[in-house]
Amino acid sequence: MQILMPQLSPTMEEGRLAKWHVKEGDAVRSGDLVAEVETHKATMEVEAAEDGVIEKLLLAEGTDHVPVNHPIALLRVEDEVASPAAATKPEPEPETPASRPEAEPRAPSEAPIAASPSTDVTAEAVLHRIAEQIRRNGRSRGGDGGARIFASPLARRLAREFGLELGTLAGSAPHGRIVKADVERAARDVVRKPEPAAAARPEPEPPEQARVAPRPQELVARGNGPEPQRMSDSQVLALYRPDSYEIIPHDTMRKIIAERLTLAKQTIPHFYLAIDCDLDALLAARARLNALAPKEGPRAFKLSVNDFIVKAMAMALQTVPAANASWTDQGILRHRASDIAVAVALEGGGLHTPVIRDAEIKSLSEISNEIRDLAARARSKRLAPHEYQGGSTTISNLGMYGIDRFDAVINPPQASILAVGRGEKRPIVKDDALKIATVMSVTLSVDHRVIDGALGAELLAAFKAHIEDPVTMLV
Repeated sequence: MQILMPQLSPTMEEGRLAKWHVKEGDAVRSGDLVAEVETHKATMEVEAAEDGVIEKLLLAEGTDHVPVNHPIALLRVEDEVASPAAATKPEPEPETPASRPEAEPRAPSEAPIAASPSTDVTAEAVLHRIAEQIRRNGRSRGGDGGARIFASPLARRLAREFGLELGTLAGSAPHGRIVKADVERAARDVVRKPEPAAAARPEPEPPEQARVAPRPQELVARGNGPEPQRMSDSQVLALYRPDSYEIIPHDTMRKIIAERLTLAKQTIPHFYLAIDCDLDALLAARARLNALAPKEGPRAFKLSVNDFIVKAMAMALQTVPAANASWTDQGILRHRASDIAVAVALEGGGLHTPVIRDAEIKSLSEISNEIRDLAARARSKRLAPHEYQGGSTTISNLGMYGIDRFDAVINPPQASILAVGRGEKRPIVKDDALKIATVMSVTLSVDHRVIDGALGAELLAAFKAHIEDPVTMLV
C-alpha cells in the first residue's frame, strides 16, 4: 500500500517532507513513526497505518511542495505478501498528480515532486482482486459485521475506546481505509459538537469565496468606478525604479495569512468598540500572587498581565453567552466553552494562534503555564492542528511593543478579536478628584452578523469588570 502525504488541516494543500524515521527494508507496526511533515504552521508526525515492511521511499528528505495525498513511500503489508498476484507482479510506482502527466519516470531521490514516477496500472488491479477475494471468503476483522471495513488495528482499538462505530466513519487513507486520524477527528466532532442535531465541526469549512479570493501579491487601487481595480504585478513594478527594490518570495505561512485576512475583510462586516481599563488592582494582585507562587517544581508559575486578560475574556464570554458564537450559513454556531486563542509572533515574520481550551474553568496558574508551553512550541512549529484551530475569540496583545491601541482583523471563523494596548500612567478623574492610574486601552473587533453593538458593549463591560476587580477571577 502507498503511504500518502497526510492532510493535517482543512486548509492544507501541500507540505514539506522534513525527515524520514525509517529506511527501506525496515519492519514497522501500525502506529509506528515513519516520517515528519512540515506545514506552514506545524511539524507533524506520519504513522504507519498497517503492519508491514518499508518497500521503497519515494521522496528524499527535504522535498518541498508535496501535494496532499501524494505517495511518499510504499509499504508491503500482509495482504500483499499473501496474495499470489502481488507476489508475481513488480511493485507499482506511485501516480504523478494529474497536472503533470508528461513527467518522465525518475528515482525519487534524484528528481523533485514534479518528476515523480508514473503509476503501474496493475497496482489498482491487485488491490481490487485482494478486496474481492476477501469479500468472497467472508473475512471480517474486529467484529464489524459481515461487510468488510478497511481500518488499521490502531483505528479499530481507538474506535472501541471512544465508543464509535467504524461503519459510520469515512476513511481518508487509500481505498477508504480508516486510520487513527479519522477516529480522532470523529471523536472531537462528537465531544465539541455545539448542538445535538448539528453536524458542524468546531471550525467550519471556509466559504466558497476562499477559493476565489485574490492572490496575496495583488494590490488594490481605487478606480473611478464603484468597484476596485486590481493592479497586476507588472503594473506595480512599473511604478518604481528597477534598482530601488528587491523581491522577497512569499513563504507558505505568509500566503495563508494574506488569504485568510483578505477573506476576513472582504466577507466579515467589521465594527469596533473601545474601552479603557484601570489596571492598578490587577497589578497589585499579580505582584502578590507571584510573590506567593512556588519558584520550582510542577506547581511553579509566574503570572503575566496577559494571563489575566485571557481569563477575564473567558469569563466575560460566559457572562454574555450570545457573544460566544460564530457565523455559518446554516445558523449561528453558539459555543459552550470559552476557547481563547492567543496571537504569538514568530521569528522571521508570521504568527500562530494557539488555543487555551475551556479557559473559563482553568486557574490563572494553569492558563499561564499552558500559554507558555503553547507559545514555545508555536515558535518552533511543533503544534498539532487541534491546538491552533477553532477558538471562540482571539487575544492580540501588542502592549509589550509600546502600542497604545490598535484595531485587529478578525480571524475566521471567529466573530471577534480583542486588541490590547499597553498599560501606562494616565491622569483620570476618580471620586470627583484628579488621580494618576495605570490604564490599558482595548479594542474589540466584532462580526456584525453575529454580534450587534449593544451585545458587544455588554461583552466589553463584563471584561472590564473582571479586569478592574481581579478577585472575581479567583472564585
